[in-house]
Amino acid sequence: MMTTENMKELFKNGAKDELLMDIYLDEAKLTYQRERYAAAIEQFEKLYGAAEVSIYSAPGRSEIGGNHTDHQNGEVLAASVNLDAIAIVEKTDDGLVKVVSGDYPMITVDVNDLEKNDSEEGTTLSLIKGVLAGIKERGGNVGGFKAYVTSDVLIGAGLSSSAAFETIIGTITSGLYNDMTISAVDIAIIGQYAENVYFGKPCGLMDQTASSVGNLVHIDFADKANPVIEEVSCDLGKYGYSLCITDTKGSHANLTPDYAAIPTEMRAAAAVFGKEVLHGVTMEELIEKSAEVRVAAGDRALLRAIHFVSENVRVQQEVAALKAEDFEGFLRVVKASGDSSYKFLQNVYTNSDVQYQNVSVALAISETILGDNGVCRVHGGGFAGTIQAFVKNEAVAEYKATMDNVFGDGSCQVLKIRKYGGMKVL
Repeated sequence: MMTTENMKELFKNGAKDELLMDIYLDEAKLTYQRERYAAAIEQFEKLYGAAEVSIYSAPGRSEIGGNHTDHQNGEVLAASVNLDAIAIVEKTDDGLVKVVSGDYPMITVDVNDLEKNDSEEGTTLSLIKGVLAGIKERGGNVGGFKAYVTSDVLIGAGLSSSAAFETIIGTITSGLYNDMTISAVDIAIIGQYAENVYFGKPCGLMDQTASSVGNLVHIDFADKANPVIEEVSCDLGKYGYSLCITDTKGSHANLTPDYAAIPTEMRAAAAVFGKEVLHGVTMEELIEKSAEVRVAAGDRALLRAIHFVSENVRVQQEVAALKAEDFEGFLRVVKASGDSSYKFLQNVYTNSDVQYQNVSVALAISETILGDNGVCRVHGGGFAGTIQAFVKNEAVAEYKATMDNVFGDGSCQVLKIRKYGGMKVL
């Protein structure tokens, strides 16, 4: 640990530039990161006073492949990105965890009182308690600390700001009280537990795993209670590409029926095969019984089932291509994933309001202006929200300018795939 004053000076004078480059991989944002870290330390001092502190980080994530497959016990490929939550932390011996996140009021948790309270569901307080309780239940140590957390993981942009927050609380506790011995996968599982049980949201494990483990992660949910997690390496800089996420500014209001219909229809298709979910159904079986699926579940359910089965295969193809360093092959599969989401999964716009097709417009413009300079696909849940594009570095400036012109300044974020998940920075 080091004093806030000393640490602040290290960032301001550029002494930690090499470290920042290693984490964030973007020289153009080096000044921003220096200033961001120094400002976070200053804010900690305003809240708590000068102290000996440490710094922790947890990244946002981007789904690369496996669009709407996890709820059918399928496979996904996700990546951590160089947007993150950072925390300035002082260890205390009073058993109280005090967290200020951004401009929000301070939250205080007594580590000796971690019982679930139904009235706290949906709050940041519940996430902190859930993570601490999850660590304790698994035999880990918990204790007090003071933290100031700031995040540039965009809320509502499909980059999983909540998973980054869960990961950073878990990583802080691992660092302060468990000698960083709690594994990244365990921290992810604990984050999911906090969100499912304490926060009250039935999320899968993809978001937390991508944030906690880092780089790319291939997750097979065949056994949902014990998913198989494989780290996959990918250096976009080596291939001359950047990852661009564009927020199309479409409203997520009133989309719950659209999201809910996807797993419902897929399960209806699975029932034709005597299964609860589509995992294990082959394309040959699906085609053979397509008439039965159409009668029992409807045409859209059949199309969505076709997407699931083929998307699962595509995740495997993406992983194989990256391992073989066949980046062009990887990009072809990413494009095929996007095409399938559009044509078969049908999660690019809502049928309830066909006049607003923000994601469709973003994909159409992206394909038109990129040509051979990149590929694009719907990102995350769909119907509104974001698109993803892998863009050649020389085409990034024009691409970003075009998307910002269509959807507003700052809509397009140019990102890198970060090799670190939840980590202690200093």
